[in-house]
Amino acid sequence: MKNRVFEVDCSIEIEHTASSLHAHVTLDDGIEIRPGDEVTIHGDEVKPEFGEILTLRRRATVRRAGWLEDKWTRLVARLELTELIETSFSDWRKI
Repeated sequence: MKNRVFEVDCSIEIEHTASSLHAHVTLDDGIEIRPGDEVTIHGDEVKPEFGEILTLRRRATVRRAGWLEDKWTRLVARLELTELIETSFSDWRKI
């Protein structure tokens, strides 16, 4: 079994423009995040000004979820998805 807590390099793309407001983190070495895992990015807080697109390199700590956390996260996600499926956007008014 691999270590449950480890550090890895990562790249962060942050965009704060009129068309998008997002931050994406990509872990190096092809590390995949699984349900229930936690990722902590190290370094100073970043506050991009409006119109900025930043790409940064940082260290990240990954804490792998245990068996129970993994199963719980999958169950809760499935229930939340079911909640979305039950939402209706039909127009109930009669014309």
